[in-house]
Amino acid sequence: MSEQPQTASPSTNLTIQRLEPAMEPAWEAFVEGCPTATFFHRAGWKRVLEQALGHTGYYLYVESEGRIRGVLPLGHVKTLLFGNALISVPFCVYGGVAAEDAEAEQALIRAAQDLAEELQVDYLELRHRERRLPDWPCKDDLYVTFRKPIDPDPEVNMKAIPRKQRAMVRKGIKRELASERDAGIDRFFPIYADSVRRHGTPVFACRFFQALRDEFGEAAQVTTVNHDGQPVSSVLSFLFRDEVLPYYGGGTPEARDLAAFDFLYWEVMRRAAEEGYRLFDYGRSKRGTGSFSFKKNWGFEPEPLYYEYHLVRAKDVPDINPLNPKYRLFIAGWKRLPLPVANVLGPVISRGLG
Repeated sequence: MSEQPQTASPSTNLTIQRLEPAMEPAWEAFVEGCPTATFFHRAGWKRVLEQALGHTGYYLYVESEGRIRGVLPLGHVKTLLFGNALISVPFCVYGGVAAEDAEAEQALIRAAQDLAEELQVDYLELRHRERRLPDWPCKDDLYVTFRKPIDPDPEVNMKAIPRKQRAMVRKGIKRELASERDAGIDRFFPIYADSVRRHGTPVFACRFFQALRDEFGEAAQVTTVNHDGQPVSSVLSFLFRDEVLPYYGGGTPEARDLAAFDFLYWEVMRRAAEEGYRLFDYGRSKRGTGSFSFKKNWGFEPEPLYYEYHLVRAKDVPDINPLNPKYRLFIAGWKRLPLPVANVLGPVISRGLG
């Protein structure tokens, strides 16, 4: 059941502030303790957005008597190709308001609407795991997330994987695949860049992933799978409270036959469980896609995501996603680009795909 902010008696001293460096420890402490907050509410994303992607972050918080009662991280994504939007949080699956009560939540939403009007964006988009704003247009039939508790015992987790998918994990084990934690992104990035190009998706710049590692340290962890001493799959995972979220992953053309994807995610789960993490978050997928089927085959049930919109200049809810028919020719052409060309052009395009 989704956590909902509790109601509180009206206050007359609520103030909305924008995050400054001196308040980051208080922001981080609030996010760590707020049940509706996620890894994507962390203050470090503001620096990643601004320094690695070139977008402005407006990180709003509401306080009363010197105490934070809610936060709303926003990124202003403005590009010629994909328009002008204020999003919480761009490039992240979750976002929206994290607040301790309904009064603080409503104050932040009003402040976000005011900012969206001031900036004259096309729309304001808040990404929630539950319906928060029933009067707003909502996109709730495209994206889902997959989250499931994991057990301290690896055998319990192995047996929880449905039989056919479990056989793929065991296939990887029989092939003598081995996983390692990487200190950097040197092996991860080439694998990821080639993988997304083959799927028709522009890649982020290498500096974006380096910024994630620099900003979040051990909370942005790279796991790589090797076969005969050569890397075949790799994933960058986020760690938050007792959760692990494998977020950016890819594999070489050989990975499928080696069951290296299944083995990779099993190793992330196995290691996380042994280290005390108790929830595995498989992240966002679009309904009807291969990644949706892959995660469901692991025994995870899809949970709808609610992306809610306040339209400013736009007339309709945006439809910027690869399933939109108008992007089919672009995707087909992108798959045929030489990798060096895709790696040069990709970052220019991907920074607008918030």
